[in-house]
Amino acid sequence: MTETERLRKLEDRLWKAADQLRANSSLAASQYSIPVLGLIFLRYADVRFTQVEKELAERTTGRREIGKADYQARGVMYVPETARYSYMKGLPEGADLGAALNRAMETIETENPDLKGVLPRDYARFDNAVLAELLRLIGSIPDDIEGDAFGKIYEYFLYNFAFSEGQRGGEFFTPTSIVKLIVDIIQPFKGRILDPACGSGGMFVQSARFVEEHQKNPTSDISIFGQERVEETIRLAKMNLAVHGLGGEIVQSNTYYEDPHDSVGRFDFVIANPPFNVNAID
Repeated sequence: MTETERLRKLEDRLWKAADQLRANSSLAASQYSIPVLGLIFLRYADVRFTQVEKELAERTTGRREIGKADYQARGVMYVPETARYSYMKGLPEGADLGAALNRAMETIETENPDLKGVLPRDYARFDNAVLAELLRLIGSIPDDIEGDAFGKIYEYFLYNFAFSEGQRGGEFFTPTSIVKLIVDIIQPFKGRILDPACGSGGMFVQSARFVEEHQKNPTSDISIFGQERVEETIRLAKMNLAVHGLGGEIVQSNTYYEDPHDSVGRFDFVIANPPFNVNAID
């Protein structure tokens, strides 16, 4: 079995189990999606932090203490002990997992200001048993999973949540095949990229993959800028960028009437799948 086939089987197993938990809860898909994506984000952050922690310990000589700046220099989010995924899984039976996860998300935002206001804080609405099972389920993603697999799992969940929400899902998610086609036509090799209707950030993720496929480094070769009308969708986009190791400047605004990036003549590429079905635009 190839790595791609293994990943697809893992994605399918994770989604079926998570969706079964949703079906047996009192939450709608729209209430369930961001917290679950937040747990995938937390698992990714913990895995990357642990990997870099080991590398830094091996490379750092002498008595110098490894600090937050060392992780940030490696492009990794700093994750304090009480915000680690492993810490959450190790809490004793009966612990208030909702409160612990809310604190963890708050702590990560405090240590990583780029994520301020992005991560979910509504875990208290989940039953403890559901959270415990979700933590176990997402914790089953292997630590040594290859390449961009965490990002692909995040996208797979994002797609399925969008599909389950019907028309509203189309407001924040464009199918990957369409995004890939647009990026392959535009060919954003290098420079400043704007998506004025960025939704959950798929154009940026696919642009970064395009750059990597041409043996370049997306974090140094492209700069990401976006606009999005819905605040909740901006949170999805910023988490999506984070689990792909990317960052960018995404602003809440209505592109029909506002230009917060002062865009004319400023960008090398403008990539969008705009909302053609929106009515009542002046």
